Amino acid sequence: MRKDIHPENYRLVAFKDMSNDEVFITKSTANTKETLEVDGVEYPLIKLEISRTSHPFYTGKSKLIDTAGRIDKFKNKYAKFKK
Repeated sequence: MRKDIHPENYRLVAFKDMSNDEVFITKSTANTKETLEVDGVEYPLIKLEISRTSHPFYTGKSKLIDTAGRIDKFKNKYAKFKK
């Protein structure tokens, strides 16, 4: 392996799926200012909109997640064409 090309700040980080509040801990170099306490230990927190616990491919369930309000914007835009 080449020297000095790999990050050295690997640490345990908590990833939280915001759609179902599932938390998993793994090593990462991602920067964050938020923290989360899990089992009495404080970890840096990375928030996710979707993860393996809520993705339809892994769960086998179709679930609609609209965090940006795109569906309401679409419905309002095309409501005038409704008969």
